[in-house]
Amino acid sequence: MTVVDLADQSPMAVQRRHAEDEYAHELAALAAADDRTRPPGWRLSPAAIVTYLLGGVAGDGTPIVPKYLGSRRLIEVAVATLATDRALLLLGVPGTAKTWVSEHLAAAVSGDSTLLVQGTAGTPEEAIRYGWNYARLIAEGPSRAALVESPVLRAMAEGRIARVEELTRMPSDVQDSFITVLSERTLPIPELGGEVQARKGFNVIATANDRDRGVNELSSALRRRFNTVVLPVPAGMEEEIDIVSRRVAQLGRALELPELPPGADEIRRVVTVFRELRNGLTEDGRTKLKSPSGTLSTAEAISVVTNGLALATHFGDGTLRAVDVAAGIVGSVVKDPVSDQVIWREYLETVVRERDGWRDFYRAARDA
Repeated sequence: MTVVDLADQSPMAVQRRHAEDEYAHELAALAAADDRTRPPGWRLSPAAIVTYLLGGVAGDGTPIVPKYLGSRRLIEVAVATLATDRALLLLGVPGTAKTWVSEHLAAAVSGDSTLLVQGTAGTPEEAIRYGWNYARLIAEGPSRAALVESPVLRAMAEGRIARVEELTRMPSDVQDSFITVLSERTLPIPELGGEVQARKGFNVIATANDRDRGVNELSSALRRRFNTVVLPVPAGMEEEIDIVSRRVAQLGRALELPELPPGADEIRRVVTVFRELRNGLTEDGRTKLKSPSGTLSTAEAISVVTNGLALATHFGDGTLRAVDVAAGIVGSVVKDPVSDQVIWREYLETVVRERDGWRDFYRAARDA
């Protein structure tokens, strides 16, 4: 039997480092030159955090790579919200970088993005409040030592940011566990006759979307505790190509895959297909299209290109070609094997087949 060393968290051992570890040099450089007012408990000022998210140059000349490509004002509103008594809700369709922004905001504000609650249909209230070590509870009765802290309780006690993924996937009664936390900034523990009060620096960043199945609407009481920032899909073709290129490059380095040139032909093709089917209109505005049932998000485009790059690396000559991305595109587009298949075939025959320079893609997609 192989014994896994759970303490082996060296950079070479983990697949994906947390934001505060991956970009520690940027955060340190920004902090060293940050002379603006910092809210209590924050590692950086709001202005420095916006620079960290959107890119720029630190005071010592350290380049800060963009983590989010989009509206500056949206990020400014999100950061300003965290400096108030309102929690932040990042809302948008799947694939609009809600989780990515949430992680980097938490890393920049409190240096810790790991205080995370993952929302699902089975998320219990204990994941938000607290649980018990039942062996100690039975042996000793309710005690502080028997208490199992939730990420939210830890964030309150330490004055950090708690992250909640897919808030609307939680049952409504579990969602409402946040009401007292967000309004009173306390978490009662009646079994111990006490409470945990939030320290300065505590806040909550939640993400949610209203497009997928299994969504539970937030109560009006809970929604009032959040300031909602809607993250849109990329507005232009070049912006989306840039996003996909950057993320594929980051993932490729982590997976030790060859580097693609920015805006490579196959990236442009994948983004073009996704945008046209998502918008129901070709990029030149001449042909209306039927949209499939899937979201065809930027995140899915990143996944298609990364998977194609892995195919080209391990089963080809390392050069990304149409045949490497075709199957991934078909899998993303055709979610419903009946209606989506018809839409996809129609798109191939009426648009792709007649497009200059796309003959190889047409053949690969038709045969996928």
